[in-house]
Amino acid sequence: MKHLTIILVYIFFTTNLSAQTSSEQKIDSLFSQYNSKTSGVAVAIVRDGKIIFKKGYGMANLEYDIPITPKTIFNIGSVSKQFTTFSIYLLEKQGKISLDDDVRKYIPELPIYEKTITIKHLCSHTSGLKDQWALLTLAGWRMDDIITSEQVMKIVSKQKELNFTPGSQFKYSNTGFTLLAEIVKRVSGKSFSEFSKENIFNPLGMENTLVFDDNEKIVKNRAYSYGDENGVYSKRNLNSSSVGPSNVYTTVEDLSKWTTNFENPVVGDVEYINHFNERSLLDNGEPAILAVRDGETIYHAKGQFIRNYKGLTVYNHTGSDMGFKSYLGRFQDNKLSIILLSNDENFVAYKAGMDIAEFYLYDKFKKREKITEIEKKAEEKTKSNSNTNLNDFEGEFQNNDLSSLFIVKIINGKLTMTHNRLSDVQLTEVEKDKFTGTITFPVEVSFQRNKKSKIIELSITNFGATNVKFIKIK
Repeated sequence: MKHLTIILVYIFFTTNLSAQTSSEQKIDSLFSQYNSKTSGVAVAIVRDGKIIFKKGYGMANLEYDIPITPKTIFNIGSVSKQFTTFSIYLLEKQGKISLDDDVRKYIPELPIYEKTITIKHLCSHTSGLKDQWALLTLAGWRMDDIITSEQVMKIVSKQKELNFTPGSQFKYSNTGFTLLAEIVKRVSGKSFSEFSKENIFNPLGMENTLVFDDNEKIVKNRAYSYGDENGVYSKRNLNSSSVGPSNVYTTVEDLSKWTTNFENPVVGDVEYINHFNERSLLDNGEPAILAVRDGETIYHAKGQFIRNYKGLTVYNHTGSDMGFKSYLGRFQDNKLSIILLSNDENFVAYKAGMDIAEFYLYDKFKKREKITEIEKKAEEKTKSNSNTNLNDFEGEFQNNDLSSLFIVKIINGKLTMTHNRLSDVQLTEVEKDKFTGTITFPVEVSFQRNKKSKIIELSITNFGATNVKFIKIK
């Protein structure tokens, strides 16, 4: 009997060790393209509150040949948003704010809109505020400029129009999270960096985590971000110190402590965590939905997204800032978390995260039924090139709120938008008075005419700002 027990224990441990080794080998294979001459990725897998796998692939700094390790610090991009909303919910728990408060109670310099924007709207991407990065690019800013929260606040405070009525729909907007960080600062009397350190990072023992609110700050062991074209690497300089939507710097080891807090709360309690994990809602009570993919609905839930993936509930979010990419996924019911931090501009974080989930949860995932999607081809709109006189569109167009001027003129036979701080933008006609181009992000440019058919203004729409108007001044 004694020998039988020993044999059974041996079989149990060797079977589990074999499964774990197999998963680790698969992870190694997944990142086999990274080496001493490439950027790379740091990985941590957390099960039952403990790290069961951690490793670095590739280099944190290609100039000084510094490899990536689990202790390498990365900018985690939009994964930062869950720390911002968590801070807001802590203030609510402390009785210092209400999620139903008018945002202007704390930030009175914002315009008065037809309908009140609440803190809850900011937390759930339902405020209607135009995205700050979308606005900055139209104002002539480059994404590698020095960008501070103060500068973002100045531009946002001048925007008199919204994308939509607050609470009526979901549209991803970084602006709301800059305002949330500002509310934390004004209510607590501490910088967002100080507040998050005292109330989240320190209690959880996240010693290598900070909110990066000073672009000149020295951060030891941090990775630099890179892009590459045909194997030739170049730096992707990130000089932003705008906090709230991004700019949490951390390691995979520290993020493992953060994910564990959702299972065994140290900051907050079970009731608080459950409240935080609830789906965000529109004002009519309908859930805030990001998208429907593979037949599964992706809901928003406080700086993270929630979906039923092959029968299992997962809370996750990706991040992207210059060349930094990140993924944080929590299969909370299965007590498994996957953390990926990269300095490779081309790293597809979400796919890699779900690939790893397959390694560990393959026996628990349900097979999807094959979904046949009927692709509706948009009717091609007939262009009226023969009737278009490009000279009609030439002129100077000004937006005073953005302090931005575009000159539209014909260059080498192409209608082109020029700006003192940006590269020239060639416009492609898609229909009468409507063009497309790229101003950092893809844009749609529509020209408006008066009753005499003269062009009087243009409006620009991109991923986060709808109908930003530029008046013709010459």
